Amino acid sequence: MADELTPETPAEEQPQKKHKQRKNALYPGVSEELAENMRTGWADTELRGLEPIAQAGHTADRRAALSARFPGERLVVPAGRLKTRSNDTEYPFRASTEYAYLTGDQTENGVLVLEPTGPSGHTATIYLLPRSDRENGEFWLSGQGELWVGRRHSLAEAEQLLGIPAKDVRELADALTEAEGPVRGVRGHDAVIEKALTDKVTAERDEELRVYLSEARAVKDEFEIGELQKACDSTVRGFEDVVKVLDKAEATSERYIEGTFFLRARVEGNDVGYGSICAAGPHACTLHWVRNDGDVRAGDLLLLDAGVETHSLYTADVTRTLPINGTYTEIQRKIYDAVYESQEAGIAAVKPGAKFRDFHDASQRVLAEKLVEWGLVEGPAERVLELGLQRRWTLHGTGHMLGMDVHDCAAARTEAYVDGTLEPGMCLTVEPGLYFQADDLTVPEEYRGIGVRIEDDILVTEDGNRNLSAGLPRTSVEVEAWMARLKG
Repeated sequence: MADELTPETPAEEQPQKKHKQRKNALYPGVSEELAENMRTGWADTELRGLEPIAQAGHTADRRAALSARFPGERLVVPAGRLKTRSNDTEYPFRASTEYAYLTGDQTENGVLVLEPTGPSGHTATIYLLPRSDRENGEFWLSGQGELWVGRRHSLAEAEQLLGIPAKDVRELADALTEAEGPVRGVRGHDAVIEKALTDKVTAERDEELRVYLSEARAVKDEFEIGELQKACDSTVRGFEDVVKVLDKAEATSERYIEGTFFLRARVEGNDVGYGSICAAGPHACTLHWVRNDGDVRAGDLLLLDAGVETHSLYTADVTRTLPINGTYTEIQRKIYDAVYESQEAGIAAVKPGAKFRDFHDASQRVLAEKLVEWGLVEGPAERVLELGLQRRWTLHGTGHMLGMDVHDCAAARTEAYVDGTLEPGMCLTVEPGLYFQADDLTVPEEYRGIGVRIEDDILVTEDGNRNLSAGLPRTSVEVEAWMARLKG
């Protein structure tokens, strides 16, 4: 990785000078001759006649709904800034969900401002970093200049793409500091913008804005549904990739599986939507096993929970529990089939007008009945459910909303989410599981170390639901046949 040449580089570390140099006023460590050379001789690369991004019409509708909800108030929604990973390296940037949802833009330092035009209505402006300045040397001397990190869109280009008037974000903090009138902002992403709003906002008012934007994402529009389907389709191919290389994973570790899926995510999408869980053997009993450094052994199960994130930041979230050698043992099949039956009951309960909790209750009932049937807990199932005894082995809720965040709509009010009612356009996961820890002495030894989860992404439709991840088999028999075909 190249080291940056900056004005702060000590003189003694600069190359030996054999010729007299004129000092550069802006950058003392750079000769005026070099500075002048770097200012000139560059072609005009401005892009013209750009088409709006695919979601531009939808983001305009979302901003209009936001404007109607908070009339007469200035609304400030930042994308966020780069975060340091170590020393002078940064994490890959991911724009805040609220900002990307309202603009379609994903660049760091961006800020959307809705300026009230009176008692109702707003004028939207997106504040962005313009092209790097070649006159003052920023484009090649700054570590975030375009020579170092790549070209960014000009403000004129951004306006064409996003359908929003664009201004220089470097002027925004001062403007917000001087502005008057009621303000709401999305917190936690941009300390510079938050400082400029310090005396103008309250935590309660800002939380109302965050909650609104979370609940607004519950019902997906056509563009969002298409992106979620795209994410699921790529995820299906990622699971196929993994099955094809299980022999190589056996020779290495769970990280071979992680890397294989990640390749598909990066080739077809933006990234993985969350840290992939590649849990082999007893690691499957750890709900968020993301270390992925364990052995992959024939005869064990692989619980793979992974999702591709599209370029527009919509993510899939799918889980399959696969026999590493291609065939379930008798006890593995028994547990897997119980979880499948539970998932079938849960998916059947997803429909318009149903309560959000209905699919969880339906899935949990099946698992409770199985635990009673197997003699692992005293029945009847109603008693087990009333006391929550099944939770020792089911552990988690049966699903969650899905969208730009893998756990989407997380700031929504309880009455609007977990106590709410399903509507067409909502997308959620149905993911029951049974987990028998390796050290659980309350179950027979043959159960211990087996963890099974099956998860699909379900869209609520006008007349029921649609499984967006149906491209992956779910029954134990279908999984075995699918794996056999892929392994050739």
